[in-house]
Amino acid sequence: MTEADWRASANDIDAILGARHGDPFAVLGLHETPAGYVIRAFVPGATRVEAIAPDGGVIAPLGRVDADGFFEGVTPLKAGASYRLRAANDADQWEFADPYAFSPVLGPTDDHLFVEGAHKKLYEKLGAHVLTHEGVEGTHFAVWAPNARRVSVVGDFNQWDGRRAQMRKRIDSGVWEIFIPGVGAGANYKYEIIGRHGELLPLKSDPLGFEAELRPSTASVVASNAPYHWGDEAHMRARAEVDPRRSPMSIYEVHLPSWRRGEDGRFLTYDELADQLVPYVVDLGFTHIELMPINEHPLDASWGYQPIGLFAPTRRHGDSYGFRRFIDRAHQAGLSVILDWAPAHFPTDEHGLAQFDGGPLYEHADPKRGFHPDWNTAIYDYGRREVANFLIASALYWLDRFHIDGLRVDAVASMLYLDYSRKPGEWSPNPDGSNDNRDAVAFLQKFNELVYALYPGVVTIAEESTAWAGVTRPTYAGGLGFGFKWNMGWMNDTLRYLSSDPVHRKWRHNELTFGLLYAFTENFVLPISHDEVVHGKGSVVGKIPGDEWRRFATARAYYGFMWGHPGKKLLFMGQEFGQTGEWNFASSLDWRLLDFPPHRGLQAFIRDLNRIYRDYEALYARDCEAEGFQWIVADDAESSVFAFARFGADRSRAIVVISNFTPVTRNAYRLGLPRAGRWRERVNSDAAVYGGSGLGNLGAIHARAEAFRDFPASAEILLPPLSTLFFAFESDELE
Repeated sequence: MTEADWRASANDIDAILGARHGDPFAVLGLHETPAGYVIRAFVPGATRVEAIAPDGGVIAPLGRVDADGFFEGVTPLKAGASYRLRAANDADQWEFADPYAFSPVLGPTDDHLFVEGAHKKLYEKLGAHVLTHEGVEGTHFAVWAPNARRVSVVGDFNQWDGRRAQMRKRIDSGVWEIFIPGVGAGANYKYEIIGRHGELLPLKSDPLGFEAELRPSTASVVASNAPYHWGDEAHMRARAEVDPRRSPMSIYEVHLPSWRRGEDGRFLTYDELADQLVPYVVDLGFTHIELMPINEHPLDASWGYQPIGLFAPTRRHGDSYGFRRFIDRAHQAGLSVILDWAPAHFPTDEHGLAQFDGGPLYEHADPKRGFHPDWNTAIYDYGRREVANFLIASALYWLDRFHIDGLRVDAVASMLYLDYSRKPGEWSPNPDGSNDNRDAVAFLQKFNELVYALYPGVVTIAEESTAWAGVTRPTYAGGLGFGFKWNMGWMNDTLRYLSSDPVHRKWRHNELTFGLLYAFTENFVLPISHDEVVHGKGSVVGKIPGDEWRRFATARAYYGFMWGHPGKKLLFMGQEFGQTGEWNFASSLDWRLLDFPPHRGLQAFIRDLNRIYRDYEALYARDCEAEGFQWIVADDAESSVFAFARFGADRSRAIVVISNFTPVTRNAYRLGLPRAGRWRERVNSDAAVYGGSGLGNLGAIHARAEAFRDFPASAEILLPPLSTLFFAFESDELE
C-alpha cells in the first residue's frame, strides 16, 4: 500500500481549503479507498485530530496534511460506522461529531415534488430544522440554489467561516443540504454562496428561515422544534363549519408596531399585545383582527410590505412561539385573525432573495417582467414551478403552523397586468398582444385552490383595484378563486363624498349610490384601510369639513351607512375613536384623545354598531346576493338622504337603514317600508350618548298599511342632522 492509494489529491485539498469544492462530501468524512477506509476532516485551528469511538476510545489519529487544518488518516472503520473527532492545539481540546459523517436527510421524493412545484409542506424540508439524525442531535439545513458553485452554512457556531460547513448539492433539484451536529435552537446563521460565475455573493438569509434577528441585524435564527399546545380547538372546529359569505365579518385592521407602544417607545411583545389588543378588539365587538404583514422585514417604513422573511414572524415583538400565543389568545376570545400576505412585493436587499445564487432565480429574468417601477423592487417569476411552490408554501405555512384564519393578498392588480405602471415599450405583451400576466393568474388560482381544499373555513381576500372580472369567482368557472375582494371603488367614492361640504353633496349623490350597481358582481369587503389615512390623506374625521361637532356627527353617520351597506366591514385602527392626525407608523396611536367626549362617543358608536351588526342576520347574511338589498330612497339628492332595506333568509326580519348627510333636521320625512307594524329604532348615530343632538323617534316608528313609492307600508320619521338610523321590524302591532 502506498499513500497515493488513500491520500486526497492536492487539487481536492486546495479546493476544500479554498471553499470552492463542488462536492465536499466526496472528500471529507469516511471513505473507502484501495488501502481501506480513511477519514478526512477540515478543522481550522487544530494541530492534532484523532477519530474516537462514541465511548471516547481512540480509533485512529489523523495526520495534518496542511497547516490550515486539513487532516486525514486510515482507520479500521467500515462503511456506516459511528465516530467523533477530538481536536486539540497548544491551548485547548474539543470534541465534535463530523458533519461529513452523516447521510442525506432529504430523498428523491423531495427532489421530485419540489421540481414539480407540488411540495405542499416545503417548509418541513427546506430551512433549518432541529432534529435527531442517525442518533445525533443537531440541525439540518437545506436551501435551493441550483446555479451556485458552492453553498456553505455560516453562523456563530462556526465563526462565520464558509470553509467549515460546505453543503452537499442534490443534483436533481438544485437543493443544497447539510446536517450539522450540535447546533440547536437560537443559533444565528446565513448562507455563503459562490455564484454561477465564481463570484462570492453577499451573505444570504435563509429563504425559509422560521425566525430572524431583530433589525438592523439580518441573520436567520434556528427555531425551536418544541411542540406548541394549542387551546383553540373549539374555534378551529367552528371555523370549518362556517360559510364566511353568510357570516358577520367586521375587521379591525392593525399595524402591531404602532397600535400602542411601551415605555420609551419600545415595541410591545406578542404576549403584551395578547393582553391589551385582544380584549380591546373583543370589547368593541369586531369579529376579526387583520394584521398588516408581520413577516420579517428590514425597514420599518415599509410597514411589513417589503418582507425578507416570508416564513418568519418579525422579531420586533418576540419569537414565533409568542406569535402563536397571540393567535391562540385571539381564538379563545372569539376573534379570527387575518394576515396580510405580500407575494407581489420582492425587496432587493442584498441579504434577501434577489440574485440569490448569482443571477435571477426567484425573480423573473426579463426586466420587463421582473422589475417593478413603482417600488423599485423585483417581481417573482410566478411561472417557475419552484418559485410558485415556495410562495404557496409560505401561505400554507401560516395557516398550518399558526392557525391563521385568512390571508389578504396585497397589490393583486400589480400581479395581474404585464403593463402595470409601465409605458409603451416598457413591457412585453403575450403572443396575442394581450396584457394579462397568465403566470400570475395561474399562480393565484393554484394558491386559492390549495388554501380552500386544505383549510376549510379559511378565507382569502384580494386587494384588487381594477375591474378584473371574476376575482371571487371559483377557478373552475374561470375566476381567480378568492373568497373576497376589497371594494376600492366604493371606498374612493364614499370618501370623496364625505370630504365634500354638505351644501355640495346634492351634486355628488351618485358617489354613494353608484356602488350598488356592481355590489353583487364580487364578494366584497368595504375597506377603510391604512392606505386612506396616510401620505397626506389625513384621518377619516380629518377629511370631513366643518367644526368638531359636524365632523364627528358626519363620521358617525358615515360608519352607520357603511355598516348597513352590503359587504363585509374593515376599519383601520384609530378610526374607531376619531384619530385626528393621520397615521404615523413610528409612534403609538393618540390614545389620549379618549379623554375627550367626541372621541369616546365615536368609539361607543362603533361598539354598538358591531353589536347590532352581529345580532341581525339581515345585515350580513346576504352581503353577496342582490336579494339581500332593496333601495327605498336612492334619488333624494336635494336632501342628501339615502334609505334602503337589508334582508336575511327570513325576509320578515328586515333592517331599514336611513342616512341624512346634511346638517338639517328633517321632520316628518315620509318613508316607504317593507311591511306595516312597529319598527324599533336600533341605531341612532345622533344619540346624545355618542355626542349627538339627541333627536330621534322615541325608540320606534309605526308604519301604516299605506303604500308609498312601491312599498306596501309607510311612516313619517324624524331624521336628525348628519345621522344614520337603523330600524328593525318588531311586530305587526302598531302600539
